Amino acid sequence: MHPPFDARIETCRRRLETVGAELLVCFPSPNLTYLTGFVESPSERHFLLFVPRTGSPAIVAPAMYEAQLESLDVPNVRLWDDETDPLTAVGDVLEGMAFGTADGTADPTVLLDDRMWTTFNHDLRSLLPEAEFGLASAVLEELRIRKDETELAALRRAGSIADRVSLEIRSRGEELVETTEAELASEIDSLLASEGGGEPAFETIVAAGPNGARPHHHPGDREIERGDPVVLDFGAFVESDLEAGTARYPGDQTRTIVVGEPSAEYERVHEAVREAQQAAVEAVEPGLEAGKIDRVARSVIEEAGYGDAFVHRTGHGVGLEVHEPPYITAGNDRELEPGMVFSIEPGIYLEGQFGVRIEDLVAVTEEGCERLNDSPRGWESGGDIRR
Repeated sequence: MHPPFDARIETCRRRLETVGAELLVCFPSPNLTYLTGFVESPSERHFLLFVPRTGSPAIVAPAMYEAQLESLDVPNVRLWDDETDPLTAVGDVLEGMAFGTADGTADPTVLLDDRMWTTFNHDLRSLLPEAEFGLASAVLEELRIRKDETELAALRRAGSIADRVSLEIRSRGEELVETTEAELASEIDSLLASEGGGEPAFETIVAAGPNGARPHHHPGDREIERGDPVVLDFGAFVESDLEAGTARYPGDQTRTIVVGEPSAEYERVHEAVREAQQAAVEAVEPGLEAGKIDRVARSVIEEAGYGDAFVHRTGHGVGLEVHEPPYITAGNDRELEPGMVFSIEPGIYLEGQFGVRIEDLVAVTEEGCERLNDSPRGWESGGDIRR
């Protein structure tokens, strides 16, 4: 393989030893991408990466991937074709590994990709009847939770793309009136691509008026009216500069704007959310428990009288996946560390009226945090908006 994937495999081995496991098995997933740089979607075909605590990694894959796998430089690739039972290939790989506990007194522990399809899980259990099984996150969560400089660079680019699109949309002001949510969502997706983004990182949210009270509203045919609060939540994947593969990292930003003049209550709610978000960002520092960031944001909204209307966690980690650890939620005692990246996105949702959410991604630094988004957070739209 190639840097940084060689280093990631070696770190994975050391972590296997720490947790007392002998083998880690991934299938097409962000975990496989993290360890090899190879990007593939799950299918019914047996495509598995084996990382033993000792010995060389191995891949079992359909023969049609032969040319693509050559770039990974994995020393042990076992291909199977449509005339071959893939379990024979898997069994051969397992048999060829130095497999078992160090002193031979206990059954080996095998960690499976957390999202591995049941069929592959079942096959591995049938081939390793004496093994104890656990989840790959016991090893990989600790590796993936801290982003390296290449990953941070990709996340910064994704944040900048979202910023530019946010500025463009809110600058249109009155032009947005009578545009449907679905039309604006499609336009945002096009702008993300024109600014250098790949496919949307998730379904773009445009939620106008009372639809904004649904945090994950699906854009529909409701037209934006003058005075409507409009929740805009979007981001695009960008490719990293890693040497192998096309690993992608997402943007994720939310702003809530108004075309025209908002109601007095909307202004109060928006200001409460803005203050909560700012307070939470300012609280981020290494060593602080993730749950305390949630508490900071929630306390501002509670003090404003809207505590019951803040119905979700304050944030989620972002990396190869849009949602991953660390989760910024009540009771999470995981201490923040430099390199962790997560959203801070408090919100207030008033059923039948409107919703407000403001979201930025932040990266924990040695001194505090770096904000990865810097577009305006106010509600104003139209004209030359800069803050």
